Amino acid sequence: MRPLVPFLPAVIYAAIIFALSAQSNPLQFLPPELLLQDKLLHTIEYAALGALLVPALRLTGLSWAPALVLAVVLASLYGATDEFHQSFVPGRNADVLDWVADTLGAALGAVAATVATGALRRAGGAG
Repeated sequence: MRPLVPFLPAVIYAAIIFALSAQSNPLQFLPPELLLQDKLLHTIEYAALGALLVPALRLTGLSWAPALVLAVVLASLYGATDEFHQSFVPGRNADVLDWVADTLGAALGAVAATVATGALRRAGGAG
């Protein structure tokens, strides 16, 4: 059980994504002009998932490059399953461009997390 603990934040976040995807209108509280930025919202949503996966994968012993790539692959696969899931929700549909935005976001988040952890490591080692 202990090796799974680093993945808990990513799993909780993925569950939140799933719960929102199961709703017909999960973003009804957002202003209409923001809803026009659907692809940007997907990118941001999956950037967080990619960023959460990198440190979890690093804690399993993976070096930075494999952790970054695997984080993007896992988040992208989750995005694909999320789009499929939405195809069964009334008022929602599966959109390949949403999945592309999910994958782009995952890559941006994974790179940001990798850069940030490297910078923090260097800063901690410099003192």
